[in-house]
Amino acid sequence: MNIILFDELPAGMVLANDDFRAEHIRKVLRLQVGDSFSMGIVNGPSGIATIEAMDSTGITLGWEPQESRSELHGVTLLVAQVRPICMKRILREAVSLGVAELLVVGADTAERSYADAKLWSTGEYRKYLLDGAMQSGQTGMPSFRLVESVGSALVDSDKWKTRILMDNVLAGEPLPLMEYPESPLVVAVGPERGWTERERILFLEHGFVPKSMGSRILRTETACSAALAIVLGRMGLL
Repeated sequence: MNIILFDELPAGMVLANDDFRAEHIRKVLRLQVGDSFSMGIVNGPSGIATIEAMDSTGITLGWEPQESRSELHGVTLLVAQVRPICMKRILREAVSLGVAELLVVGADTAERSYADAKLWSTGEYRKYLLDGAMQSGQTGMPSFRLVESVGSALVDSDKWKTRILMDNVLAGEPLPLMEYPESPLVVAVGPERGWTERERILFLEHGFVPKSMGSRILRTETACSAALAIVLGRMGLL
């Protein structure tokens, strides 16, 4: 956690002791009255917070904003549903890399139960988005959408200037060799069992270009982080 973020400033600038951020301040950072740390508002300004008091009511903070909102990169990650434990890592890492949009889509070979997971139904997923932003030390958090199918996700695909389909079946050019891609850009990464032929045709019909990352078959979470890192590097953003 390299910055502590809030959706809005705590009431009266007092952070309740049972808030997970208060526990982090006390037990992990081990801060005391007079100490300072980085703090910000999600998709808003960031600055320096100073601890003014610590007692049974909570942690009283002073805050001096210093920078405006963090800009996100013009990249969308379109990723198929996978096991919730893996999806948590995908969400966290994608946000820490600064993507502007996350689309989690149902896929032909994905387990139907994944879409009904507690991760989505309880809103728990937002915790992992927040974790990723706080890890990055920036305030930016991407937009997020659950989409029923690949077809539904591609309805407005014209908004992306560069459309990349990660696939180890279609003979695509190695991703690291692509020319400097234009944003807004989308990277599509499939489920553990891969895209079906029907889905591949849909992607191709919507202007996606197949790319590869070698002959090794990667887990979805590994493929997401690797593909995003390569693309952001080619864009000159890493």
